[in-house]
Amino acid sequence: MNKNILGILGLFIFIFGFTALSNENFLSAYNLQNLLKWSSLYAIMGIGVAFVIITGGIDLSIGSVIGLVASLMALMVKSEWDPVVAVLVLICLSLGIGLVHGLLVTKMKLQPFVVTLCGLLFYRGISRWATDNQSMGYGDTAVLNSIFSGKIFIGSFGLPAPFFFLVVLAVLAAIFLNRTIWGRYLLALGNNENGARYSGIETDRLKITAYVICSFLAGLSGLLFAYELDSVQPAQTGEFYELYAIAAAVLGGCSLRGGQGTILGVIIAAAVIRLLRNSINLLGISTHLEYAIIGMVILCGVSTDEIIKRIMAKRRAAK
Repeated sequence: MNKNILGILGLFIFIFGFTALSNENFLSAYNLQNLLKWSSLYAIMGIGVAFVIITGGIDLSIGSVIGLVASLMALMVKSEWDPVVAVLVLICLSLGIGLVHGLLVTKMKLQPFVVTLCGLLFYRGISRWATDNQSMGYGDTAVLNSIFSGKIFIGSFGLPAPFFFLVVLAVLAAIFLNRTIWGRYLLALGNNENGARYSGIETDRLKITAYVICSFLAGLSGLLFAYELDSVQPAQTGEFYELYAIAAAVLGGCSLRGGQGTILGVIIAAAVIRLLRNSINLLGISTHLEYAIIGMVILCGVSTDEIIKRIMAKRRAAK
């Protein structure tokens, strides 16, 4: 376990312990279930954007893709689509969005920031237009409810469905990144794109793959959020979620310069972000300060990590 993971894990343990000692309701089964559920949802988004950040790119459209998928799912349910078909269509749509982003970045040589910022605006606008900007529910879709928002009880504690999605996705992502040649190529691409290209690595193909994975996980998150919230507000569902995902990836050890990142670190960082929100509510701190506190903690965490890296680099150079 590297030093970055140990640092973020220490921060998680500190906030967890402090909140548990300060409010007796924190350790209730209900609160821990919610914490596990929302941490899992944030982590799934974070894993997706981590792949893009490792390549040295960025994806600002995640929240809008979540809102688009949630909105279209509500429309499909209202139109009495077969639930399985609806899910498959939306997953394919998510994959297509990632493919378009990847092609624009690699073949058109557009900046990822510009491409995905335009995506953020475009997908949010389509969501609002398609639904006439009206809140919508999901009706009686028991099968999808059980898949995306059900629970499996172990004793008196219920493990939420997003947790199981996270476990499967995290294992697959970690194997891909750390145990396959493509994962090593992805890290090499982020460290030195020109060097990777000259060594024979298909850099464009890897970049496209990263954007496809990111949008796929954003689309899956859209379905999970939709059935967890049981309704969609086209103008608000998924709003700012891209910032949480990027923050989780960066706080979890992904360098914005590319070439560095761990899946475990992203998961722990996502849990820290959600834990902070939970702690702010339980400790009676004004919710108006929520974003300020989360931003400050993330800034301190990333700054501390950068300072430690520089100190360690100087020590190695001195030796």
